[in-house]
Amino acid sequence: MSKECKVDCGRRRLVVATAAVGGAGAVAALVPFLSSMLPSERAKAAGAPVEVDIGNLEPGQMMTVEWRGKPVWIINRSKEMLETLTKLADTVADPKSSKTMQPDYCKNETRSIKPEVLVAVGICTHLGCSPSSKFKKGAEEGMGAEWLGGFLCPCHGSKFDFAGRVFKSMPAPDNLEVPPHTYLTDTRILIGEDKKGA
Repeated sequence: MSKECKVDCGRRRLVVATAAVGGAGAVAALVPFLSSMLPSERAKAAGAPVEVDIGNLEPGQMMTVEWRGKPVWIINRSKEMLETLTKLADTVADPKSSKTMQPDYCKNETRSIKPEVLVAVGICTHLGCSPSSKFKKGAEEGMGAEWLGGFLCPCHGSKFDFAGRVFKSMPAPDNLEVPPHTYLTDTRILIGEDKKGA
């Protein structure tokens, strides 16, 4: 082998080895960087649907679950609660949720798939406060004699009925949001998906 080949071959090997080490280093640096761009398991779980058992929820009771970091109210409305909805149709701003983007199954007087069960995000549509439940009628809740029950936002006074419909002339511009949901069984709700098994 000539002296020239020894020098050129050695340089080539050095260049190839340097390129290989540099490439491996670049890949090693790139993998964690790309991995950091993928959503974490916690982030995936935060957007995941939530399955809720409402079998023990008695008429007139409410439970709260968390979905996507938001409180979601599930209310098993009593017959008396449902009767107030018809009486209040003329006093609420959007009786059938026709003015906002809402699932089709809430574009009715009860704003629900099953009339007795309301599923709504418990965040006021004005500035994001969480309304308080004021389920008792009249002055018992400190709301005045005409109050039939519902929710009061403590921040700016927006009032909502038992369907999450905002009353006219309130700071909140829209009804409470109804999240996508479906019934897996008569007593199990999947919040976050509209279709069973989707």
